[in-house]
Amino acid sequence: MVFANQFIDTDFHPIDIAENLASHHAWDFDRITENEIALIVEGQWRTYSITLAWSGNDEVLSVICSFDLAPPDTKLPSLFDLVNKINDQCWIGSFSFWDDQKLMAYRYGLLLAGNQIASSEQIENMIDIAVWSSERYYPALQLLIWGNTTPSQAIQVAIAKAYGHA
Repeated sequence: MVFANQFIDTDFHPIDIAENLASHHAWDFDRITENEIALIVEGQWRTYSITLAWSGNDEVLSVICSFDLAPPDTKLPSLFDLVNKINDQCWIGSFSFWDDQKLMAYRYGLLLAGNQIASSEQIENMIDIAVWSSERYYPALQLLIWGNTTPSQAIQVAIAKAYGHA
């Protein structure tokens, strides 16, 4: 977050700020439109596709962090149960499974009503929280899909605190 404090945020478009953050962190990115940017961010478990989009009409900056997840059809009811349990624990944002694309997606929108301006720190926090949330629940999703566990057992992996590194 050191970089976030170096911006003077006055009159910066939120996607311009996101592009500067991506450059600073050496993340691969593609400025799709004036109001949308796609980033690739490396996590511990996965490489995440992150999209930030600005809607001037709604005054919302949204982030979507997605990753491939291809569960067998027989696991879908359990997966949906686990996603509900995960969302019960999320204070910011929520997860959805997009079956057609075989993607798990974390979504969050920052409301900036009244012509508020998103700071670089807020945008960096949005990206950090999206990756952190995905990293936190990824092992539980994998355990449910490829292990012989119930949603209640799988969620315990995300609840448990890890101490140290393996």
